[in-house]
Amino acid sequence: MSKSHGDLPRSGLLASELADVFAKLGAAAGELDRTRELCERVDPYADFAGTDGLFASAMREIVEWHARRNPFYAEWMKRSGFSPDRILSAADCAAIPSVMASFFKSHESISVPREKISLTLTSSGTTGQKSQVLFDDWSIGAPQAMVDRIFARNGWVTPGVSTNYLLYTYETEPDSKLGTAFTDHYLCKFAPVASVYPALRRTGTGGHDFDVFGCIERLLQFAREGKPVRIFGFPAFLHFTVQRMIDLDMPPIELHPDSLVFLGGGWKGHAGKAIAKADLYANVNRQLGIPDARLRDGFGSVEHCVPYIECGNHEFHVPVYSRVFARDVKTLEVLPEGRRGFLHFVSPYITSMPAHSVLMGDLASVHPAKECGCDVPTPFFRVHGRAGTSKNKSCAIAASELLSREGRA
Repeated sequence: MSKSHGDLPRSGLLASELADVFAKLGAAAGELDRTRELCERVDPYADFAGTDGLFASAMREIVEWHARRNPFYAEWMKRSGFSPDRILSAADCAAIPSVMASFFKSHESISVPREKISLTLTSSGTTGQKSQVLFDDWSIGAPQAMVDRIFARNGWVTPGVSTNYLLYTYETEPDSKLGTAFTDHYLCKFAPVASVYPALRRTGTGGHDFDVFGCIERLLQFAREGKPVRIFGFPAFLHFTVQRMIDLDMPPIELHPDSLVFLGGGWKGHAGKAIAKADLYANVNRQLGIPDARLRDGFGSVEHCVPYIECGNHEFHVPVYSRVFARDVKTLEVLPEGRRGFLHFVSPYITSMPAHSVLMGDLASVHPAKECGCDVPTPFFRVHGRAGTSKNKSCAIAASELLSREGRA
Protein backbone atom coordinates (compact mmCIF):
# COMPACT_ATOMS: atom_id res chain seq x y z
CA MET A 1 0.00 0.00 0.00
CA SER A 2 1.03 3.57 -0.48
CA LYS A 3 3.20 5.05 2.22
CA SER A 4 1.51 8.40 1.64
CA HIS A 5 -1.56 7.82 3.74
CA GLY A 6 -3.09 11.28 3.61
CA ASP A 7 -5.71 12.20 6.18
CA LEU A 8 -7.17 9.24 8.05
CA PRO A 9 -10.82 10.23 8.48
CA ARG A 10 -13.07 9.53 11.39
CA SER A 11 -16.61 8.77 10.35
CA GLY A 12 -19.07 11.43 11.45
CA LEU A 13 -21.44 8.67 12.54
CA LEU A 14 -18.85 6.97 14.72
CA ALA A 15 -17.39 10.12 16.20
CA SER A 16 -20.41 12.26 17.00
CA GLU A 17 -23.58 10.19 16.75
CA LEU A 18 -22.62 6.73 17.95
CA ALA A 19 -23.92 6.93 21.52
CA ASP A 20 -27.29 8.05 20.22
CA VAL A 21 -27.31 5.30 17.58
CA PHE A 22 -26.62 2.61 20.18
CA ALA A 23 -29.24 4.04 22.53
CA LYS A 24 -31.84 3.90 19.77
CA LEU A 25 -30.96 0.22 19.25
CA GLY A 26 -31.74 -0.43 22.90
CA ALA A 27 -28.17 -0.78 24.11
CA ALA A 28 -27.58 -0.23 27.80
CA ALA A 29 -24.90 2.24 28.87
CA GLY A 30 -21.49 0.69 28.25
CA GLU A 31 -22.94 -2.45 26.63
CA LEU A 32 -20.96 -1.99 23.39
CA ASP A 33 -18.06 0.16 24.56
CA ARG A 34 -15.33 -2.22 23.41
CA THR A 35 -17.07 -2.76 20.09
CA ARG A 36 -17.14 0.98 19.59
CA GLU A 37 -13.48 1.34 20.57
CA LEU A 38 -12.35 -1.34 18.14
CA CYS A 39 -14.42 -0.13 15.19
CA GLU A 40 -13.32 3.47 15.77
CA ARG A 41 -9.62 2.69 15.35
CA VAL A 42 -8.37 5.10 12.73
CA ASP A 43 -5.46 3.16 11.22
CA PRO A 44 -6.95 -0.09 9.92
CA TYR A 45 -3.72 -2.09 10.16
CA ALA A 46 -1.72 -0.62 13.07
CA ASP A 47 -0.79 -2.75 16.10
CA PHE A 48 -2.76 -5.80 14.95
CA ALA A 49 -1.38 -8.14 17.64
CA GLY A 50 -1.76 -5.40 20.22
CA THR A 51 -5.50 -5.25 19.58
CA ASP A 52 -6.06 -8.94 20.42
CA GLY A 53 -7.37 -8.20 23.92
CA LEU A 54 -9.64 -5.42 22.70
CA PHE A 55 -10.90 -7.64 19.89
CA ALA A 56 -11.75 -10.46 22.32
CA SER A 57 -13.62 -8.04 24.59
CA ALA A 58 -15.57 -6.63 21.65
CA MET A 59 -16.50 -10.13 20.50
CA ARG A 60 -17.75 -11.02 23.99
CA GLU A 61 -19.96 -7.95 23.84
CA ILE A 62 -21.42 -8.74 20.44
CA VAL A 63 -21.99 -12.44 21.21
CA GLU A 64 -23.87 -11.45 24.36
CA TRP A 65 -25.80 -8.85 22.34
CA HIS A 66 -27.12 -11.43 19.88
CA ALA A 67 -27.70 -14.07 22.56
CA ARG A 68 -29.94 -11.66 24.49
CA ARG A 69 -31.88 -10.39 21.50
CA ASN A 70 -32.00 -13.16 18.95
CA PRO A 71 -33.82 -16.41 19.87
CA PHE A 72 -32.28 -18.30 16.96
CA TYR A 73 -28.73 -17.41 17.97
CA ALA A 74 -29.42 -18.01 21.67
CA GLU A 75 -30.60 -21.53 20.83
CA TRP A 76 -27.62 -22.08 18.50
CA MET A 77 -25.25 -21.12 21.31
CA LYS A 78 -27.06 -23.43 23.71
CA ARG A 79 -26.84 -26.37 21.31
CA SER A 80 -23.18 -25.59 20.70
CA GLY A 81 -22.47 -25.52 24.42
CA PHE A 82 -20.78 -22.16 24.06
CA SER A 83 -20.49 -19.36 26.60
CA PRO A 84 -19.06 -15.88 25.87
CA ASP A 85 -16.88 -16.30 28.97
CA ARG A 86 -14.69 -18.59 26.88
CA ILE A 87 -13.52 -15.66 24.75
CA LEU A 88 -10.27 -14.62 26.43
CA SER A 89 -8.17 -13.95 23.33
CA ALA A 90 -8.61 -13.30 19.63
CA ALA A 91 -7.71 -16.93 18.92
CA ASP A 92 -10.63 -18.03 21.11
CA CYS A 93 -12.98 -16.29 18.67
CA ALA A 94 -12.60 -19.23 16.32
CA ALA A 95 -14.81 -21.19 18.73
CA ILE A 96 -17.72 -18.75 18.54
CA PRO A 97 -20.64 -20.61 16.94
CA SER A 98 -20.68 -19.58 13.29
CA VAL A 99 -23.55 -19.15 10.87
CA MET A 100 -23.07 -20.27 7.28
CA ALA A 101 -23.39 -17.44 4.78
CA SER A 102 -25.91 -19.55 2.87
CA PHE A 103 -28.21 -19.42 5.92
CA PHE A 104 -29.13 -15.87 5.00
CA LYS A 105 -30.38 -17.03 1.60
CA SER A 106 -33.40 -18.68 3.17
CA HIS A 107 -33.74 -17.22 6.67
CA GLU A 108 -34.28 -13.78 8.12
CA SER A 109 -33.03 -13.37 11.66
CA ILE A 110 -32.60 -9.95 13.24
CA SER A 111 -31.36 -8.81 16.63
CA VAL A 112 -32.83 -5.30 16.69
CA PRO A 113 -36.40 -3.98 16.48
CA ARG A 114 -37.58 -4.11 12.88
CA GLU A 115 -38.24 -0.37 12.86
CA LYS A 116 -34.49 0.15 13.41
CA ILE A 117 -33.60 -1.55 10.11
CA SER A 118 -32.51 1.25 7.78
CA LEU A 119 -31.13 -0.71 4.81
CA THR A 120 -31.66 -4.11 3.20
CA LEU A 121 -29.11 -5.42 0.69
CA THR A 122 -29.26 -8.53 -1.46
CA SER A 123 -26.30 -10.50 -2.75
CA SER A 124 -27.51 -11.75 -6.13
CA GLY A 125 -28.35 -10.10 -9.42
CA THR A 126 -30.96 -11.02 -11.99
CA THR A 127 -31.06 -14.72 -11.10
CA GLY A 128 -30.16 -17.07 -8.30
CA GLN A 129 -30.88 -17.35 -4.59
CA LYS A 130 -30.57 -14.06 -2.74
CA SER A 131 -29.09 -13.37 0.64
CA GLN A 132 -31.13 -10.67 2.34
CA VAL A 133 -29.02 -8.87 4.91
CA LEU A 134 -30.63 -6.20 7.04
CA PHE A 135 -28.68 -3.32 8.54
CA ASP A 136 -29.32 -0.79 11.26
CA ASP A 137 -27.47 2.52 11.14
CA TRP A 138 -24.48 1.21 13.11
CA SER A 139 -24.13 -2.04 11.16
CA ILE A 140 -23.79 -0.29 7.81
CA GLY A 141 -22.04 2.84 9.12
CA ALA A 142 -19.19 0.93 10.79
CA PRO A 143 -17.98 -0.93 7.67
CA GLN A 144 -18.41 2.18 5.56
CA ALA A 145 -16.08 4.00 7.94
CA MET A 146 -13.60 1.11 7.56
CA VAL A 147 -13.65 1.60 3.78
CA ASP A 148 -13.09 5.33 4.30
CA ARG A 149 -9.96 4.68 6.35
CA ILE A 150 -8.51 2.06 4.00
CA PHE A 151 -9.04 4.30 0.97
CA ALA A 152 -7.40 7.17 2.87
CA ARG A 153 -4.45 5.00 3.85
CA ASN A 154 -3.90 4.19 0.19
CA GLY A 155 -4.06 7.86 -0.81
CA TRP A 156 -7.27 7.31 -2.81
CA VAL A 157 -9.28 10.11 -1.21
CA THR A 158 -8.88 13.01 -3.65
CA PRO A 159 -11.65 15.58 -3.01
CA GLY A 160 -10.19 18.14 -5.42
CA VAL A 161 -9.81 15.89 -8.47
CA SER A 162 -12.73 15.57 -10.91
CA THR A 163 -12.98 11.92 -11.93
CA ASN A 164 -14.77 9.78 -14.53
CA TYR A 165 -16.22 6.44 -13.40
CA LEU A 166 -16.81 3.18 -15.27
CA LEU A 167 -18.80 0.82 -13.07
CA TYR A 168 -18.85 -2.85 -13.97
CA THR A 169 -22.04 -3.36 -12.03
CA TYR A 170 -25.77 -3.12 -12.51
CA GLU A 171 -27.53 0.03 -13.64
CA THR A 172 -30.00 0.23 -10.81
CA GLU A 173 -33.66 1.00 -10.53
CA PRO A 174 -34.48 3.82 -8.10
CA ASP A 175 -35.41 1.34 -5.35
CA SER A 176 -32.59 -1.15 -5.96
CA LYS A 177 -31.20 -2.94 -2.92
CA LEU A 178 -28.46 -4.85 -4.77
CA GLY A 179 -25.35 -5.02 -2.64
CA THR A 180 -22.74 -4.74 -5.40
CA ALA A 181 -24.34 -1.68 -6.97
CA PHE A 182 -24.74 -0.07 -3.54
CA THR A 183 -21.04 -0.60 -2.80
CA ASP A 184 -19.75 0.60 -6.15
CA HIS A 185 -21.81 3.77 -6.08
CA TYR A 186 -20.70 4.38 -2.48
CA LEU A 187 -17.08 4.24 -3.66
CA CYS A 188 -17.73 7.18 -5.98
CA LYS A 189 -17.67 9.53 -2.99
CA PHE A 190 -13.88 9.54 -2.63
CA ALA A 191 -13.29 11.66 -5.75
CA PRO A 192 -15.73 14.17 -7.28
CA VAL A 193 -17.85 12.65 -10.06
CA ALA A 194 -17.43 14.07 -13.55
CA SER A 195 -19.47 11.23 -15.09
CA VAL A 196 -20.61 7.70 -14.24
CA TYR A 197 -21.21 4.90 -16.74
CA PRO A 198 -22.69 1.55 -15.56
CA ALA A 199 -21.67 -1.37 -17.77
CA LEU A 200 -24.68 -3.61 -17.07
CA ARG A 201 -27.54 -1.66 -18.61
CA ARG A 202 -31.20 -2.02 -17.72
CA THR A 203 -33.25 -3.71 -20.43
CA GLY A 204 -36.60 -2.37 -19.28
CA THR A 205 -37.89 -5.88 -18.62
CA GLY A 206 -36.23 -6.39 -15.25
CA GLY A 207 -32.96 -7.64 -16.73
CA HIS A 208 -29.57 -6.24 -17.66
CA ASP A 209 -27.29 -6.47 -20.71
CA PHE A 210 -23.53 -6.02 -20.73
CA ASP A 211 -22.74 -3.06 -23.02
CA VAL A 212 -19.20 -3.85 -24.11
CA PHE A 213 -19.10 -1.33 -26.96
CA GLY A 214 -20.51 1.37 -24.74
CA CYS A 215 -17.70 0.66 -22.27
CA ILE A 216 -15.07 0.89 -25.00
CA GLU A 217 -16.50 4.18 -26.26
CA ARG A 218 -16.48 5.62 -22.74
CA LEU A 219 -12.87 4.57 -22.19
CA LEU A 220 -11.87 6.28 -25.45
CA GLN A 221 -13.78 9.39 -24.39
CA PHE A 222 -12.14 9.33 -20.95
CA ALA A 223 -8.70 9.10 -22.56
CA ARG A 224 -9.47 12.15 -24.70
CA GLU A 225 -10.70 14.13 -21.69
CA GLY A 226 -7.54 13.40 -19.73
CA LYS A 227 -9.19 13.18 -16.31
CA PRO A 228 -8.45 10.36 -13.86
CA VAL A 229 -10.70 7.34 -14.32
CA ARG A 230 -11.91 4.95 -11.62
CA ILE A 231 -13.09 1.51 -12.69
CA PHE A 232 -15.03 -0.49 -10.10
CA GLY A 233 -16.90 -3.79 -10.20
CA PHE A 234 -16.74 -7.34 -11.54
CA PRO A 235 -13.36 -8.37 -13.02
CA ALA A 236 -14.96 -10.54 -15.74
CA PHE A 237 -16.49 -7.53 -17.48
CA LEU A 238 -13.28 -5.52 -17.39
CA HIS A 239 -11.49 -8.52 -18.87
CA PHE A 240 -14.03 -8.89 -21.67
CA THR A 241 -13.85 -5.18 -22.44
CA VAL A 242 -10.07 -5.17 -22.70
CA GLN A 243 -10.08 -8.45 -24.63
CA ARG A 244 -12.59 -7.06 -27.13
CA MET A 245 -10.31 -4.06 -27.69
CA ILE A 246 -7.42 -6.45 -28.33
CA ASP A 247 -9.52 -8.63 -30.66
CA LEU A 248 -10.47 -5.54 -32.67
CA ASP A 249 -6.78 -4.59 -33.00
CA MET A 250 -7.46 -1.32 -31.23
CA PRO A 251 -4.28 0.47 -30.21
CA PRO A 252 -3.65 0.88 -26.47
CA ILE A 253 -4.93 4.03 -24.85
CA GLU A 254 -3.33 6.03 -22.07
CA LEU A 255 -5.69 6.85 -19.25
CA HIS A 256 -4.57 9.39 -16.66
CA PRO A 257 -1.77 7.87 -14.51
CA ASP A 258 -3.79 8.54 -11.35
CA SER A 259 -6.60 6.32 -12.61
CA LEU A 260 -7.62 3.45 -10.35
CA VAL A 261 -9.05 -0.02 -10.88
CA PHE A 262 -10.77 -1.52 -7.85
CA LEU A 263 -12.49 -4.83 -8.56
CA GLY A 264 -14.76 -7.07 -6.53
CA GLY A 265 -17.08 -10.04 -6.89
CA GLY A 266 -14.60 -12.54 -8.24
CA TRP A 267 -15.09 -15.00 -11.10
CA LYS A 268 -17.65 -17.27 -9.37
CA GLY A 269 -19.42 -19.48 -11.89
CA HIS A 270 -16.70 -18.89 -14.49
CA ALA A 271 -13.65 -20.38 -12.80
CA GLY A 272 -12.90 -22.47 -15.87
CA LYS A 273 -12.90 -19.42 -18.12
CA ALA A 274 -11.24 -16.87 -15.86
CA ILE A 275 -7.74 -15.73 -16.56
CA ALA A 276 -5.14 -15.35 -13.84
CA LYS A 277 -5.32 -12.09 -11.95
CA ALA A 278 -1.75 -11.27 -12.94
CA ASP A 279 -2.68 -11.70 -16.61
CA LEU A 280 -5.74 -9.49 -16.21
CA TYR A 281 -3.67 -6.80 -14.57
CA ALA A 282 -1.01 -7.06 -17.29
CA ASN A 283 -3.63 -6.68 -20.02
CA VAL A 284 -5.22 -3.69 -18.31
CA ASN A 285 -1.85 -2.08 -17.80
CA ARG A 286 -0.89 -2.64 -21.44
CA GLN A 287 -4.22 -1.66 -23.00
CA LEU A 288 -5.31 1.18 -20.70
CA GLY A 289 -2.00 2.42 -19.28
CA ILE A 290 -3.01 2.12 -15.60
CA PRO A 291 0.01 1.28 -13.37
CA ASP A 292 0.08 -2.10 -11.64
CA ALA A 293 0.17 -0.44 -8.21
CA ARG A 294 -3.25 1.09 -8.97
CA LEU A 295 -4.84 -2.19 -10.00
CA ARG A 296 -6.49 -3.68 -6.93
CA ASP A 297 -9.07 -6.27 -5.98
CA GLY A 298 -11.42 -6.30 -3.02
CA PHE A 299 -13.05 -9.16 -1.15
CA GLY A 300 -16.25 -8.99 0.84
CA SER A 301 -19.94 -9.78 0.79
CA VAL A 302 -23.22 -8.50 2.14
CA GLU A 303 -23.03 -11.30 4.73
CA HIS A 304 -19.69 -9.91 5.97
CA CYS A 305 -19.09 -6.27 5.12
CA VAL A 306 -15.62 -5.77 6.58
CA PRO A 307 -13.50 -4.63 3.60
CA TYR A 308 -10.47 -6.66 2.52
CA ILE A 309 -8.50 -4.72 -0.08
CA GLU A 310 -5.37 -5.82 -1.90
CA CYS A 311 -2.06 -4.29 -0.97
CA GLY A 312 0.49 -3.28 -3.60
CA ASN A 313 1.59 -6.93 -3.76
CA HIS A 314 -2.02 -7.99 -4.38
CA GLU A 315 -2.67 -9.78 -1.07
CA PHE A 316 -5.82 -9.45 1.07
CA HIS A 317 -4.59 -8.21 4.45
CA VAL A 318 -6.81 -8.47 7.53
CA PRO A 319 -7.67 -5.15 9.22
CA VAL A 320 -7.81 -4.83 13.00
CA TYR A 321 -11.61 -4.92 12.84
CA SER A 322 -11.74 -8.65 12.11
CA ARG A 323 -10.00 -12.00 12.45
CA VAL A 324 -9.87 -14.65 9.74
CA PHE A 325 -9.50 -18.44 10.01
CA ALA A 326 -9.34 -21.32 7.55
CA ARG A 327 -11.29 -24.40 8.66
CA ASP A 328 -10.95 -28.01 7.59
CA VAL A 329 -13.68 -28.85 5.07
CA LYS A 330 -14.46 -32.14 6.84
CA THR A 331 -13.89 -31.49 10.53
CA LEU A 332 -14.18 -27.66 10.62
CA GLU A 333 -11.09 -27.58 12.82
CA VAL A 334 -8.98 -24.44 12.53
CA LEU A 335 -6.11 -25.07 10.12
CA PRO A 336 -2.52 -23.89 10.49
CA GLU A 337 -1.13 -21.10 8.32
CA GLY A 338 -0.92 -21.92 4.65
CA ARG A 339 -3.49 -24.74 4.68
CA ARG A 340 -6.65 -24.45 2.58
CA GLY A 341 -10.09 -24.65 4.12
CA PHE A 342 -13.41 -22.89 4.50
CA LEU A 343 -13.02 -19.15 5.01
CA HIS A 344 -14.29 -18.09 8.45
CA PHE A 345 -14.75 -14.40 9.25
CA VAL A 346 -15.20 -13.02 12.77
CA SER A 347 -15.98 -9.37 13.54
CA PRO A 348 -18.10 -7.49 16.12
CA TYR A 349 -19.23 -4.75 13.71
CA ILE A 350 -22.79 -6.02 13.12
CA THR A 351 -25.62 -5.57 15.64
CA SER A 352 -28.55 -6.08 13.26
CA MET A 353 -28.10 -9.79 12.48
CA PRO A 354 -26.04 -12.66 13.94
CA ALA A 355 -23.43 -12.38 11.19
CA HIS A 356 -20.53 -11.69 13.57
CA SER A 357 -19.11 -15.20 12.95
CA VAL A 358 -19.72 -16.27 9.35
CA LEU A 359 -18.54 -19.41 7.56
CA MET A 360 -18.21 -18.72 3.86
CA GLY A 361 -18.37 -21.13 0.95
CA ASP A 362 -14.94 -19.98 -0.26
CA LEU A 363 -11.75 -21.97 0.12
CA ALA A 364 -8.87 -19.90 1.48
CA SER A 365 -5.56 -20.05 3.28
CA VAL A 366 -4.25 -17.64 5.92
CA HIS A 367 -0.64 -16.39 5.87
CA PRO A 368 1.62 -14.28 8.10
CA ALA A 369 2.43 -10.73 7.05
CA LYS A 370 6.10 -11.56 6.44
CA GLU A 371 5.16 -13.74 3.46
CA CYS A 372 3.89 -10.66 1.64
CA GLY A 373 6.66 -8.13 2.20
CA CYS A 374 4.61 -4.97 1.73
CA ASP A 375 4.23 -2.25 4.37
CA VAL A 376 0.97 -3.68 5.79
CA PRO A 377 1.93 -5.50 9.02
CA THR A 378 -1.08 -7.82 9.34
CA PRO A 379 -1.84 -11.39 8.24
CA PHE A 380 -3.43 -11.93 4.86
CA PHE A 381 -5.52 -14.60 3.19
CA ARG A 382 -5.64 -16.02 -0.32
CA VAL A 383 -8.87 -17.20 -1.91
CA HIS A 384 -8.61 -20.45 -3.85
CA GLY A 385 -12.13 -20.71 -5.22
CA ARG A 386 -15.51 -21.98 -4.11
CA ALA A 387 -16.08 -25.25 -2.28
CA GLY A 388 -18.48 -27.86 -3.59
CA THR A 389 -21.13 -27.51 -6.28
CA SER A 390 -23.78 -25.52 -4.43
CA LYS A 391 -26.63 -24.11 -6.45
CA ASN A 392 -26.49 -20.90 -4.44
CA LYS A 393 -25.67 -18.01 -6.71
CA SER A 394 -24.06 -14.69 -5.92
CA CYS A 395 -23.96 -11.37 -7.74
CA ALA A 396 -20.90 -12.56 -9.63
CA ILE A 397 -22.65 -15.72 -10.78
CA ALA A 398 -25.65 -13.74 -11.99
CA ALA A 399 -23.31 -11.38 -13.79
CA SER A 400 -21.42 -14.24 -15.40
CA GLU A 401 -24.71 -15.63 -16.67
CA LEU A 402 -25.14 -12.39 -18.58
CA LEU A 403 -21.83 -13.06 -20.26
CA SER A 404 -22.88 -16.61 -21.13
CA ARG A 405 -26.20 -15.42 -22.51
CA GLU A 406 -24.41 -12.94 -24.73
CA GLY A 407 -21.95 -15.60 -25.89
CA ARG A 408 -18.99 -13.69 -24.51
CA ALA A 409 -17.80 -16.07 -21.81
